[in-house]
Amino acid sequence: MTDLATRPTPGATALRRAAPALLGYAAVRALGLLALALWSAARDKSAYTLLTARWDALWYTRVAELGYGYEVRLPNGDVHSNLAFFPLLPWLERLLARATPLSYADAGFVVSLVASLAAACGIFAVADHVHGRRAGVCAVLLWAVLPVGIVQSMAYSESLFTALAAWSLYAVLTGRWVTAGVLAALAGLTRPVGLAVVAALWAAAIAAHLRDRHTPHATARRALGMVLAPLGAAAYVLWVGHHTGKGPLGYLDVQAGWRNGFDGGQAFARFVADKFTSFPSALAGVGLIIGVALVVWLYVVCVRQGQPLPLLVYAGVVTVLALCASSYFGSKPRLLLPAFPLLLPLALALARLRRSRSAAVLGVIAVAAALYGAFWLNGSGPP
Repeated sequence: MTDLATRPTPGATALRRAAPALLGYAAVRALGLLALALWSAARDKSAYTLLTARWDALWYTRVAELGYGYEVRLPNGDVHSNLAFFPLLPWLERLLARATPLSYADAGFVVSLVASLAAACGIFAVADHVHGRRAGVCAVLLWAVLPVGIVQSMAYSESLFTALAAWSLYAVLTGRWVTAGVLAALAGLTRPVGLAVVAALWAAAIAAHLRDRHTPHATARRALGMVLAPLGAAAYVLWVGHHTGKGPLGYLDVQAGWRNGFDGGQAFARFVADKFTSFPSALAGVGLIIGVALVVWLYVVCVRQGQPLPLLVYAGVVTVLALCASSYFGSKPRLLLPAFPLLLPLALALARLRRSRSAAVLGVIAVAAALYGAFWLNGSGPP
């Protein structure tokens, strides 16, 4: 008889299957952190402070420590309120800080570290399901070596959101609708772009219903997943509206105080056009156009390769919200970080190369990304 006690569990088997991707991801992130530490030391700066106590990380730790209600009024009349920051990351920071000797900043770093590994595992699961194991490993490594990959190690919400989004999409792809809905709701409590996860789940559920509408049990589970998915974002947005006394659209007023909004890309287009008013900045303008064209081209390739509908909807919404928002233009590469399905065509191409060649390509990119991340974080950094 088979000894059931010695039979590997599905979770252990899945973890072993993902092990090369996770080990590679950890190696790339370690390289990035080492480069940051050395570069920061040469400039007499603290790499840990850059990761945990600047820009948005400060806003999250303030929410974790003191709650909502803090705002900064700028001389030009803008009001920066911490209500703009969704609550799941600061909730986790508070929970960890109160349960351990860690500070709130330390807790944010630990949460992001764990979430980045969960995100890598989720990206592997999705890519493995769609294109196979080698493509899954390559997808994770490509996500790790993105030029703004250092953000994955910061006390920001990108890693947490990507983890929740990736696993929600995997649950959709494998027909686990209730799980997908719960994870989508949590993603909606993490960042405003949680809308992309909800849209992906709804599109897939509607398509599935049209295919097999005569299976009541499956229909009920899909319907429950659809109901659960938007609850996180809706709850926070409605709470902000009640808290500010401005009704259901109060969160839009909070974002307007940060000069964040959706204008279809007009402000970004003007920003790019302004780069061509002088020669040195024109090079940056050309780079921006090439970058946007690359993102659009990757999405078109995703469509042509027949990616599953939820991945196309998710990546499309994330891309549109990132490129067509009137927010800080330097943040756009960071806002595109969760759009990992765009990397699947490149991952598939790498997977088809000989292992030594794909490893060499990824190694060179990893070194370049580590150096760029160290330079970037010691400079303008991610606003």
